Amino acid sequence: MSYFNQNTSIKRSHLLLFKHTFKLHTFKTRMVSKSCSMLIHFVLLCCLLFISSAQTPIRPTGLILPVTTDPSTLQYTTQIQQRTPLVPVKLTVDLGGPFLWVDCDQGYTTSTYRPARCNSAQCSLAKSTSCMTECYSPAKPGCTNNTCTLFPENPFTSSGTSGALGSDIVSVSSAAGASVSVSQFLFVCGSTDMLDKLSSGVRGIAGLGATKVSLAPQFFSAFSLKKKFGVCLSSTSSNGAIFFGEFDSSTAPLTYTPLLINPVSTAGISTEGEASSDYFIGVKSININEKAIKIKASLLEINATDGYGGTKISTVQPYTVLERSIYKAVIKAFVKELNVSTVASVAPFGACFKSKDISTAYTGPLVPKIDLVMQNKDVYWRIFGGNSMIRVSKDVMCLAFVDGGKNSRTSIVIGGHQVEENLLEFDIAASKLGFSPLWFRKKVCADYKFAVASA
Repeated sequence: MSYFNQNTSIKRSHLLLFKHTFKLHTFKTRMVSKSCSMLIHFVLLCCLLFISSAQTPIRPTGLILPVTTDPSTLQYTTQIQQRTPLVPVKLTVDLGGPFLWVDCDQGYTTSTYRPARCNSAQCSLAKSTSCMTECYSPAKPGCTNNTCTLFPENPFTSSGTSGALGSDIVSVSSAAGASVSVSQFLFVCGSTDMLDKLSSGVRGIAGLGATKVSLAPQFFSAFSLKKKFGVCLSSTSSNGAIFFGEFDSSTAPLTYTPLLINPVSTAGISTEGEASSDYFIGVKSININEKAIKIKASLLEINATDGYGGTKISTVQPYTVLERSIYKAVIKAFVKELNVSTVASVAPFGACFKSKDISTAYTGPLVPKIDLVMQNKDVYWRIFGGNSMIRVSKDVMCLAFVDGGKNSRTSIVIGGHQVEENLLEFDIAASKLGFSPLWFRKKVCADYKFAVASA
């Protein structure tokens, strides 16, 4: 105060202005200090986020499911992790199956199951046309009120039932081996009695069919994968694979043919107007040693009215099944071209031979080549001896084709034995099948390096 008395006659109003100015300056200083502090915190937060993101797995571009062949049932099985807490679930692979179904009657314990309520988006996606309004047992997975239903089937017993649609966590392996999860994977609850004749330990069916709720499209959507999946089944008991997304086929170049839609369901239980979930291809003729055999052309076409005829690929049938007239024509031509004596047939096969009369090569027994010719003469699925023949005893081998009877539902069903050691690519986006016989390239599925880009 003495300072102002001695050096100036400053007014009180000026003094108040000075005090206010001083306070404002102090406030600005504090604001700058606070801003610096906030900036430091922001930088630290960015660093932490960067470190955190660096430790978080990148979205995979490929997934792999191991496939094992059960020698007693000839079924192809795989395994996923499901539920909370996760448990391993062994499944039989059905290439044309419309969805994943699992036995919910025994031991299905989880905290993350969610029923698909009637008229929900999930029910619409699954094309459910029925609703379980009331379940008369205590609520549990597979038994909840106001839940839409589908019809899970056991294709090995041709049996089916009604099952509730729901979702739960499913975990599988990325191509790099890391586990990745889908939090709400849609599946259907089956029952314990539907496990009859499935391989030991199997708890359901892994459906890969042409629907929006089979395994493939759900994985595509969850991880933004390329819309294609591959199948490579091993002729030994293990080391086959199903892979989703990107993979490298450069060491086994693929030949492509269109995937066809059968407008009529080939399932045991279906609704009117439902298309088949099986994968069909357009076989136009069959050649034995590059000689066309006589086949009624209409049998090779899909009848748009009743869905009969055509050619599909199956992992349910262990051997290729042919409509009777086609079967007889193939057997006759094959025996003629092989030109060795036949022996007593061994069920279910119709043409058998002494093993000592047939030489072998890297493609298997040296027997006539069987070509399934598709859209033109240059596009054919060649079946070598390793896929056409089966050893039934030490001294006898047979042609591994089966008589499907007269007026069979599908004229040609390419079975598991003929699919083995072939690299198949189901390009869903382009609606085409790529195929490559690995034996011809001196490779097998067990040794094939898929080289899928991944996390």
